[in-house]
Amino acid sequence: MANKYYEFFCPVKVIAGKAALEHLPFEVEGLGAKRPMIITDKGVRGAGLLEPVLSACEEGGLEITTIYDDVPPDSSKKVVSTIAAVYRKEKCDSIIAVGGGSPIDTAKAVNILVSEGGDDLAAYSGAGIIKHPLKPFLVVPTTSGTGSEVTAVAVIADTEKSVKLPFTSSYLLPDAAIIDPRMTLTLPPHVTAATGMDAMTHATEAFTCLGKNPLSDAYATGAIKKISQSLLKVMDNPKDVDARLEMAQASTMAGIAFSNSMVGLVHALGHSTGAICHLPHGLCMSLYLPYVLEFNLENIREPLSELLLYLDGPEAYAATPQNRRAEAAIAAIRRLRDALYKRCQLPRTLKETGKVKESDLDRIAEVALDDGPVLYNPKEVSLEDIKSILRKAWA
Repeated sequence: MANKYYEFFCPVKVIAGKAALEHLPFEVEGLGAKRPMIITDKGVRGAGLLEPVLSACEEGGLEITTIYDDVPPDSSKKVVSTIAAVYRKEKCDSIIAVGGGSPIDTAKAVNILVSEGGDDLAAYSGAGIIKHPLKPFLVVPTTSGTGSEVTAVAVIADTEKSVKLPFTSSYLLPDAAIIDPRMTLTLPPHVTAATGMDAMTHATEAFTCLGKNPLSDAYATGAIKKISQSLLKVMDNPKDVDARLEMAQASTMAGIAFSNSMVGLVHALGHSTGAICHLPHGLCMSLYLPYVLEFNLENIREPLSELLLYLDGPEAYAATPQNRRAEAAIAAIRRLRDALYKRCQLPRTLKETGKVKESDLDRIAEVALDDGPVLYNPKEVSLEDIKSILRKAWA
């Protein structure tokens, strides 16, 4: 599984801890910016999560020029163009994204338009199209799952053509990520569980896919250990600030890991299921993870065996015969999913979601087979293989 050549890149400054937000004004001003725009959504504002951000800015003498709080769950070219027009009208000079994956991806796309010029976002879609640094950009995540604060990608819907536009460039990386546990204290149990499993999947696939490398491995295993030790603590005590911080850091670490190693079939299945059945991404990750690990088992036995140490702890690892550790790692993930189901009914099968029909499975398989992450899956995948996995994940 060892790669003789690899690249690792993460220039994002991470400011983390219980007072991280108070450093936001210093970071903005350090980038030479004075007129920041905040991009967020109604959910974040409704949950009161903008208040600590605005208070920190006010105390630090930083005046927020304008706030756009109407980002939808699936952002589109039209939304991005609307926000870019507001940015230009208000003569903003920087962007602060506050939220989960959608506000962060939207902010990345807005930064493309206001930095590169024009109004045709599709012209910048793809890899390597953006050639120059963009405007100062900071991110304050409000979920512990996507890792978008340290990834060089964004996905925006083109609703007219019914396609998703991918954007990939190192210039999309934020200048800084503010990781503060206050921003995730009000996450509902179901979202906490799904985003936690999203981060778990990012780290697990990063550690077992074809692009794995020693540096991404270190971040991946660190993330898995934190999630294994903290996710159920947060589920049982949502106001546990220390556990919330552990989960937020784990999400960032998993994001750094998969940004530098890629992911695999779990993500391909998640992308296709999300597109066809409109299931949340984190839920899809949780649904498919054990089934794909079982499919890949003989190709990933060595790294998966190692993961048992981080999933279940040193005592369980030592007590398990070496030739059974890979299976025990999958069992540990299944136990975690069962524990989450017990606490918030996070579905473990496609049938339990109530949103996927058995007749959808063939279409999901066809779309997944053409999804990019399949190329990095440690075992070659056929259409029949994917259909078989889907049938197991059905019920």
